Amino acid sequence: MKYVLVTGGVVSGLGKGVTASSIGVLLKSCGFRVTSIKIDPYLNTDAGTMSPFEHGEVFVLDDGGEVDLDLGNYERFLDIKLTRDNNITTGKIYQSVIDKERRGDYLGKTVQVVPHITDEIQEWIERVAMNPVDGTEEAADVCVIELGGTIGDIESMPFIEALGQFSYRVGPGNFCLVHVSLVPVLNVVGEQKTKPTQHSVRGLRGLGLMPDILACRSTHPLEEHVKVKLAQFCHVPIPNIINLHDVTNIWHIPLLLRDQKAHEAILKVLDLQCVGKVAREPQLSEWTERASRCDRLKTPVRIAMVGKYTGLSDSYLSVIKALLHASVALDRKLVVDWVPSCDLEDSTAEETPDAYEKAWESLKGADGVLVPGGFGDRGVQGKILAAKYARENNIPYLGICLGMQIAVIEFARSIMKLHGANSTEFDPTTKTPCVIFMPEGSKTHMGATMRLGSRRTFFQVTNCKSAKLYGNVSYIDERHRHRYEVNPDMVPEFEKAGLSFVGRDESGKRMEIIELPTHRFFVGVQFHPEFKSRPGNPSPLFLGLVAASSGQLDQRGVISKTSRCISNTGGASKLKACQNGHLMKPLKGLVNGHYSTTSNGAIPI
Repeated sequence: MKYVLVTGGVVSGLGKGVTASSIGVLLKSCGFRVTSIKIDPYLNTDAGTMSPFEHGEVFVLDDGGEVDLDLGNYERFLDIKLTRDNNITTGKIYQSVIDKERRGDYLGKTVQVVPHITDEIQEWIERVAMNPVDGTEEAADVCVIELGGTIGDIESMPFIEALGQFSYRVGPGNFCLVHVSLVPVLNVVGEQKTKPTQHSVRGLRGLGLMPDILACRSTHPLEEHVKVKLAQFCHVPIPNIINLHDVTNIWHIPLLLRDQKAHEAILKVLDLQCVGKVAREPQLSEWTERASRCDRLKTPVRIAMVGKYTGLSDSYLSVIKALLHASVALDRKLVVDWVPSCDLEDSTAEETPDAYEKAWESLKGADGVLVPGGFGDRGVQGKILAAKYARENNIPYLGICLGMQIAVIEFARSIMKLHGANSTEFDPTTKTPCVIFMPEGSKTHMGATMRLGSRRTFFQVTNCKSAKLYGNVSYIDERHRHRYEVNPDMVPEFEKAGLSFVGRDESGKRMEIIELPTHRFFVGVQFHPEFKSRPGNPSPLFLGLVAASSGQLDQRGVISKTSRCISNTGGASKLKACQNGHLMKPLKGLVNGHYSTTSNGAIPI
């Protein structure tokens, strides 16, 4: 097993996750099997109890693991399926060591950070790196490890020490350190400054780690004399200094690495030419087509994202990516209008009328409406108003998790005239509980107590839009994350009033998919389809939303024949769905995703 460690310096948010994912893509394109591990130095056991404002979205894996959003990047870039153990946290490590101490595994020993914590980290990495992740039974050839945070953080110190020991333990030729740093330009002088990177590398060396490759983030390409200076003061050869400058979309990053021969530098450090498997040149024709195609998209499709965490786009990262995958498959340039759900409410009209008008203007100007998941009662009334607007005006609507639940509540209030209808999450004493707490849930513990991971949904109606989008299969497997569900006792009333529950779990009592048969596209799902969307295999429900929003979905729920994707031969082919929503023919396009609040210029990674 070979290991590539990606660390970051100077500031956070440089794009270590995208860099680590792109390195994985590069190595995979050379013919190697690749797996990934993310290290998060926080004390939480997992990301499940953290606010999206704290750490971005919580990504959910097939096994129910609630993990850092970077694991979503790894899965999308490398088309692999990871497990909860691929996300290491300080909380998990300490919990494991304390459990061993209580069992008596260290009997007679004083349990310390060194060697017990550091040994646990190394053993965890070695164990998880051997787990197959690509659908075969074979272990990976290379494990890409991303260390979260910035070099010098106090909370990272045990991991730095452990990784220093680990590099010595696995020996030369088995460990490559890629350090991502910043080369800023001060407006006053207008030149690229190397001092922050010099100090970052000096701090890294002081902690016992020596970078083999420098990945320098910058606004514009590095000047040659800057590379010479970095090589001189950081003791890294010039060919091993890679520049990751701002690009129009992140699909250019693997191409940037390839063009600068990053794969040759990594293969040389890892002695990968000498282990029986000879590396080939990177095969990135699909990535090249994706990167250029997303730059060419011109016809816009506007989607209103109505949520409570709109102040941080990373809160809905997978939703945005799934929209991008679907948009490019349908040759549309995505424009996301962020609509804070609170701003749609009547109270905002009185307090901040400008925000109220802006929110409603964005909602009414959108081609489609998406209400993603969330927790708590803040902004719920605004989401209900958004669902009502979409239903009454025949605007395509997709509700995910809470987005489905509020659509049910709105239907009960508006169509069934049950004005007190609500969820027990928002009103525990409601006399008309449309949405209730799941019986198996815990009301005393919050972490890892929801209905999590991959669950099976069976279609009840064969000719519904959702079933057609999924390829007329009898069931699908999608990832879940919720503790409330539609009240099964009220389902007959809803169906009598015209709301169709087209998807249910294996028991038939838990509602998974709702549709309004008479609407262009009004779908709500209890699961999170965004977590399994891939660049070459867009989620069928997101395809449906974008197709309906751009006039490419007919009343039968069939995507128009004029909707094209790029086949392996470069020609056009008709979209064709198969089991679990994956397309049979890989799409060769991605979109960079233009947000209405940004310019059309370069997008930092």
